[in-house]
Amino acid sequence: MEDGLIAEHFYRMWLDLNVSADDIKPDYLEITLQFIKNARSQLSYKAFVAESRDKVVASASCQLFAGLYPPILGEHYRKYGYVWGVYVEPEYRQKGIAKKLTLLITDYFKFLGCTRVVLNASPQGKSVYTRMGFCESNAMHLDLISQEKSS
Repeated sequence: MEDGLIAEHFYRMWLDLNVSADDIKPDYLEITLQFIKNARSQLSYKAFVAESRDKVVASASCQLFAGLYPPILGEHYRKYGYVWGVYVEPEYRQKGIAKKLTLLITDYFKFLGCTRVVLNASPQGKSVYTRMGFCESNAMHLDLISQEKSS
């Protein structure tokens, strides 16, 4: 099973986003594997990988979106799929691999009857998803850590 590799890609994705290894829990592997196990059993989790010369060079995970608030809306109106952990090895970037993985995911979500695909794009990935038709949302955030540092 490729879950361990997907967990490693998820870890490296955060490092690529300039998160210090000191800020990632040392048991990230076990945490991610447990998360995948739960998502697989409860949220239709699925992962897709890309290979080159029998080596996995990219991965992407997806699952039904569990929501951030009580699920009072009917699935015919709001059944979201969530994409996470899209990672491509540095030497394989800019070759359309992330796009291909995301297209496989969107097909999977169509099969599940999802009404929308949601993801959080990295600065590097934003243009990939915009070209695919993803729209920026009204999600907002307030960074409390940097706010404290500037006080």
